[in-house]
Amino acid sequence: MLFSAVILTFFQLYTHSDLGNANLAGQLVSQLGQLTNLQYLELYSNNISGKIPEELGNLTNLVSLDLYMNKLSGPIPTTLGKLAKLRFLRLNNNTLTGTIPRSLTTVNTLQVLDLSNNQLTGDIPVDGSFSLFTPISFNNNRLNALPVSPPPPISPTLTASSGNSATGAIAGGVAAGAALLFAAPAIVLAWWRRRKPQEHFFDVPAEEDPEVHLGQLKRFSLRELQVATDNFSNKNILGRGGFGKVYKGRLTDGSLVAVKRLKEERTQGGELQFQTEVEMISMAVHRNLLRLRGFCMTPTERLLVYPYMVNGSVASCLRERADGQSPLNWPIRKQIALGSARGLAYLHDHCDPKIIHRDVKAANILLDEEFEAVVGDFGLAKLMDYKDTHVTTAVRGTIGHIAPEYLSTGKSSEKTDVFGYGVMLLELITGQRAFDLARLANDDDVMLLDWVKGLLKDKKLETLVDADLQGDYIEVEVEELIRVALLCTDGAAAQRPKMSEVVRMLEGDGLAERWEQWEKDDIIRQEYNHIPHPDSNWIDSTAGLRPDELSGPR
Repeated sequence: MLFSAVILTFFQLYTHSDLGNANLAGQLVSQLGQLTNLQYLELYSNNISGKIPEELGNLTNLVSLDLYMNKLSGPIPTTLGKLAKLRFLRLNNNTLTGTIPRSLTTVNTLQVLDLSNNQLTGDIPVDGSFSLFTPISFNNNRLNALPVSPPPPISPTLTASSGNSATGAIAGGVAAGAALLFAAPAIVLAWWRRRKPQEHFFDVPAEEDPEVHLGQLKRFSLRELQVATDNFSNKNILGRGGFGKVYKGRLTDGSLVAVKRLKEERTQGGELQFQTEVEMISMAVHRNLLRLRGFCMTPTERLLVYPYMVNGSVASCLRERADGQSPLNWPIRKQIALGSARGLAYLHDHCDPKIIHRDVKAANILLDEEFEAVVGDFGLAKLMDYKDTHVTTAVRGTIGHIAPEYLSTGKSSEKTDVFGYGVMLLELITGQRAFDLARLANDDDVMLLDWVKGLLKDKKLETLVDADLQGDYIEVEVEELIRVALLCTDGAAAQRPKMSEVVRMLEGDGLAERWEQWEKDDIIRQEYNHIPHPDSNWIDSTAGLRPDELSGPR
């Protein structure tokens, strides 16, 4: 089974679940249909097999269903036609069979559809919402070709009796000449496109507005970014996440960029507010923050343009190892810990208004030529909620990094970033993922924080440190980083340090005193939590989740 009962219980609290690229295997279970709060179910780029459960049709709040690049088989459930709020449906690159359910044509909210690269058969529906989609949505299947509209009937004037043959001949000649006149440019255009297929755009309209600048930001045209990324080609994808895909691109001046194509396309309105939020992000300038170079905005597209980071992300350096060795030695890992802390402290304390990241993790810490940490994707959570006029209750983030109080209330603060940073430190030390079902094979905790706590309890420090370091680290420094991580991941938000305090502790100021006080408080909490209470599910409303509940789903 892909999901255990524990994980299903966890998802019931979620509106947004992103498990893309998580090395998941197994089959989707019918119990997924019970998660009626879900708005985004994203399980792309895994090894999930079996059929798509019909029970997914019960997820009536679903906005996005991304199951592409798996090993799913069987038919597309007709019950998906009940998802009246669905805007994004991507089932491409599987082995789905059967016909396209006609019930899907009634989902009038659909903006993005991709059923390509499957084994679907039958006709492509041409009614309802399906009339909006290009043939690309259905490429590489076994579907019948779309019917060709019949030619218009021949005018009776041209088929009259021989008495009008001269008039008919003249009219025919004029018509043929006109047809040739209008056909010539089309023939030239077709020839030019065959000579330059890489510049054939078909998925989204290019922006026609003249290039303007917003403050110090460049406003790119959509056509410019299409050319730079080879029309957003899959071969240029640098990464995927909850906010969208990132593409490597080369601008006309030869410079390399990373183009983030935001997932939640807007169909109308919000342009001024979007520009305001983009400008706010661009004003956050710090050595350890990813600089925003420009943006692009059309009625259906939102794109952000950043400098290209040659060493990728911390996550990619930890996972994609050449010759079994990580490029991150221990001094570099310490440098990354301090640099990313400085970047987050700047967002929290030196931006007005302050910027809360809401998805701090190793995949969002990028590395420049000198392996200096650069915090990326900051401010995107605010950008994606720019239409909201209230505190959002849609939990954004990645499993294993989300603070317990954020999960339970939907309200984020700088302390939710501190929690995510603490888990990122553990990723840096261990080389492990924050959430990894593969650990179940060894009867270990799937949550990295709980796995680390278990090893510390058994005093197995050597098992905890990334084996790729091959013992080349300073044990005292590892223990200090672990202590900082545990302080940052305290179950009570109020007990976590501020990021500015974290910076000072990493620089050697105040860690010993803070840790000593934390240990004393932890002893008191443990004694208090072991007092019998009539309600075994009690949660202290002033301190968030009890520490011993941190082993549960988050």
